[in-house]
Amino acid sequence: MSDLTKLTLADARDGLRAKQFSATELTQAFLDAIAKANPALNAYVLPTPEHALAQAKASDARLAKGTARPLEGLPLGNKDLFCTNGIRTTACSKILDDFKPPYESTVGQNLWDAGAVMLGKLNCDEFAMGSSNETSCFGPVVNPWRRTRAGRLDNAKLVPGGSSGGSSAAVAANLCLGATATDTGGSIRQPAAVTGTVGIKPTYGRCSRWGVVAFASSLDQAGPIAKTVRDAAIMLRHMASHDSKDSTSVDMPVPDYEAEIKKGVKALRVGIPKEYRVDGMSKEADEYWQKGIAWLKASGATIHDISLPHTKYALPAYYIVAPAECSSNLARYDGVRYGLRVPGRDLIDTYENTRAAGFGREVRRRVMIGTYVLSAGYYDAYYLKAQKVRTLIKRDFDLAWDKVDVVLTPTTPSPAFAQGEKSGDPLAMYLEDIFTVTVNMAGLPGISVPAGLSSEGTPMGLQLIGKPFDEATLFRAGQVIEDAAGRFPVPQMWWA
Repeated sequence: MSDLTKLTLADARDGLRAKQFSATELTQAFLDAIAKANPALNAYVLPTPEHALAQAKASDARLAKGTARPLEGLPLGNKDLFCTNGIRTTACSKILDDFKPPYESTVGQNLWDAGAVMLGKLNCDEFAMGSSNETSCFGPVVNPWRRTRAGRLDNAKLVPGGSSGGSSAAVAANLCLGATATDTGGSIRQPAAVTGTVGIKPTYGRCSRWGVVAFASSLDQAGPIAKTVRDAAIMLRHMASHDSKDSTSVDMPVPDYEAEIKKGVKALRVGIPKEYRVDGMSKEADEYWQKGIAWLKASGATIHDISLPHTKYALPAYYIVAPAECSSNLARYDGVRYGLRVPGRDLIDTYENTRAAGFGREVRRRVMIGTYVLSAGYYDAYYLKAQKVRTLIKRDFDLAWDKVDVVLTPTTPSPAFAQGEKSGDPLAMYLEDIFTVTVNMAGLPGISVPAGLSSEGTPMGLQLIGKPFDEATLFRAGQVIEDAAGRFPVPQMWWA
């Protein structure tokens, strides 16, 4: 039997239904792969083999009876931002310590109800704050890709993107068939781009945020990272739902995204925004952008130059709105009700000791920025103005939709960099999200699809931005790019 971990989610689904292998065999293959690779990659912070095998056994019983659910027996990884009933959930922060939620996130419950198997909890930047997965209290995740320089393989440890770096690394290294992830300013799409995987951030409100540890509530959205566009379509269909427990969840039918892919892009209007040609973008990013334009055009789409004039304000506005909301959301971690507690002389001293010991440097930085912009005398000057800019960014897209159906851009300005190369420079790190934050600010869907390899032999991605709740069109256009560019599996399993 060939290596089951190399199957796509769609192929594994077909193999299970054809009884070519069992859910237990498939799950065990992934558990064995995790045991071998995780010491080097650090993608999982908590493998759950007993839980996974129990789910797989139940799936085998259903498969044998002919009562299989849509995702029956398919092993997935779960970002440590999603609450799991009775299983440690920390958001990769010391402040949550050994917290075991008494409930399951709605997105997670949707997947398990559809028959999926949970292999374990995946590493991420602390409270999803980061673009390289270097801020986790469990240590950084290592990208399974390595770059080539001067014709030789470079042993430098590359970042897998962030905050969903554990999800992207696990999918790229065949440590799961797909993974849950979250995106606040690019944290699904950016990791997907630098690991050769597919990641989609759905429209705000498409997936419930209930049971997902909050970073910035008006920006956060759950979505999948997968090996292919088709796999991402399959996962999103079963992650998305209306949820009365989330007031921002939208009550709309969830399409059969997998079926939508086959419709192609003939006569689709693709917008190319001039403002996305920015300083710091690599020559290769622009070259793949041009290739993407050519691929879509060759498949019947029409290309249109457009303007999104307030794009240049998106990043600074985002880094006011997101820290402001994070400072409010993280106020609940006080050492009293759950998680870490560092006792002090009195209640205030306990608060201060707990938060100082529990929060990492990047989280403390963002909480301080957020508290400042919300403080008396600065609220109008910063937070209120940033929200007005956000409205203008959304208006730019609203006007663009009169002319185009999707927007094509690079996902990241450059390929994966090495650990430590940018972590000492917060501004350089924040610029990694320069192409992705507009999508969150406007509440739109966006997908990243692998486009090719850089001169160093590492992946680069293209981003498609769509109209609200039109993820189906993104999957159609994304499939065209995937068909033209091909897939990009990791060439060397150096960790083995």
